[in-house]
Amino acid sequence: MTDNNGKVRPFGIKDKLGYMFGDFGNDFTFLLSAMFLLKFYTDVMGVSAALVGLMMMAARFVDAITDVTMGQIVDRSRPGKKGKFAPWLRRMCGPVALASFLMYATWFKDMPMGFKIFWMFFTYLLWGSICYTGINIPYGSMASAISDNPTDRTSLSNWRTIGATLAQTAIGVVLPLVVYYTDEAGNSVLSGQKMMLGALVCSIGAVICYMLCYKMTTERVKVGQNTQKFSFGELIKELAHNRSLIGIIVCALVFLLAQLSLSNMNAYIYPNYFGNIKAMSIASLSGTIVILLLSTFITKLASKIGKKELSVIGCIISAASFITLFIIHTHNVWIWIALIIIATIGTSMFNMVIWAMITDVIDESEVQNGVRQDGTIYSVYSFARKLGQACSSGLAGVLLSIVGYTTATAFDPKVIDGIYNVTCLMPAAGMTLLLLALIFLYPLNKKRVEANAAKLREIRAAKEQQ
Repeated sequence: MTDNNGKVRPFGIKDKLGYMFGDFGNDFTFLLSAMFLLKFYTDVMGVSAALVGLMMMAARFVDAITDVTMGQIVDRSRPGKKGKFAPWLRRMCGPVALASFLMYATWFKDMPMGFKIFWMFFTYLLWGSICYTGINIPYGSMASAISDNPTDRTSLSNWRTIGATLAQTAIGVVLPLVVYYTDEAGNSVLSGQKMMLGALVCSIGAVICYMLCYKMTTERVKVGQNTQKFSFGELIKELAHNRSLIGIIVCALVFLLAQLSLSNMNAYIYPNYFGNIKAMSIASLSGTIVILLLSTFITKLASKIGKKELSVIGCIISAASFITLFIIHTHNVWIWIALIIIATIGTSMFNMVIWAMITDVIDESEVQNGVRQDGTIYSVYSFARKLGQACSSGLAGVLLSIVGYTTATAFDPKVIDGIYNVTCLMPAAGMTLLLLALIFLYPLNKKRVEANAAKLREIRAAKEQQ
C-alpha cells in the first residue's frame, strides 16, 4: 500500500492492528476446536474420548503432507499488487469458516455411530488439514514480509498474541456462559444446539477478521518467487542440519502440549470437578487481562533481554505454578484461578514472542543457505504446532478414558480427581520440556538474532545497488 506520493506507507499501528485481526480470525476456529471439540463429541455426539483424541493425532499424518505442500505453493506463488501472502487470506477465509461450522453439526447426533465417526473424521480433516492450513501458513509467513526489523517483528508477534487473546475472551469467557445449561440433577451440561449456533457466530467473526487483516497490512519486504526444483529428500536433509528450526519445532510441540491440554481440560475441570462454569469464564477473563497488561511492555522487555532469555524465565514461572497446584490438590476454585493466573504470566512470556522467533529462524536459514523459504519453513513449524495440538487432545482423550470418564461417570469422585491430576500434570510436563528445549536446543539468543538481521540488511542493500 502506498501513500499519495507513491511511497510505501511506513510500518505502524495499522499493520499491528491488521496482523492482530489475522490471529483473531485464526483462533475463532482454532481455539473453538481446542476448547470444545473433544467435549462436543464426547458429551453431545456420544463418541468415546479416546477415539476423538486418536482421530486428532491421526490427522497430523495428513498434515505432514498438506502443510509442506502449502508451504511450497506459497513459496512458488508470484507476488501480486497486494504482495505474496495476503491474497491467500481472501481466498481461504470462506472455506475455513464453513469447514469449522460443519464440525459441530448437532443435527447428526441421532444418526448411527458409524456415520457420526465418519462425519467427525471428514470435517476435522477438511477444516484442519486443508482449509486451516491454506490460510494459516501464508498468514504466519507474512510477518517476515511486513518488516525486516527484529523489533517490528516482535511487535507483530505481540499484537498477534493480543488477537488470540481477544478470541480467547469471546470463546473462553462468553461462550461457556451460553452453551452450557443445568440439568435436573444440577449438573452443568453442554448443549449441542447452542454449541452449533456458537460455532456459526465464530465462523462469521473469522471471515470478518481475516478481511480486516487483508485490508490493513502492507508487505514491505519483497519476497520473490522460489523457482528452485523441490526435493523432499533435500528438504529433510536441510531440516536435519538446521538446529534453529529443530529447536523451534520442539519448542512449539511441547508448548502446545502444555497450553492446549489445559484448554481441553478446562471443559472438564470447571463443570465436573469444581462445578462452577462461571469460574471458567472468570479464569479466561483474568488470563485476557494478564496478557493485555503484558502486551504494553513485552516488546521492550524482549528487545532488552532477548526473546529466548525472556521465554526461559516464563517457563520456570509456569511450570512451578502447575506443580504447586498438583501438590496442594485444592478444592477451592479461587486458589486454583490465582495460581492459573501466575502460570498464564509465564506461558505468555513465551507465547507473545514465539511468532517473532520463527521469523528469526527464517532469517537464520537465509543467512546459512542463501535462500529465503518463508512458506516452507513456516509450514514445517505449523505442522509441529498441529502435532502439539493433536498430542494434547489425543493424550487428554486417552487419559480421560483411563481415569474412567464417560457421560455416565462424569461426576464420580474418583473420576473428577483424575481430571484434576491430568489438568495439572500435562501442562507442568509441557512447560518443563519447553524449558529444557530452550536452554539446550534452541540457539538463537539476542546477540545472534541481531547479527543475522544486520547481515541480511547488508545483503539486500548490496542487491539494490546492483
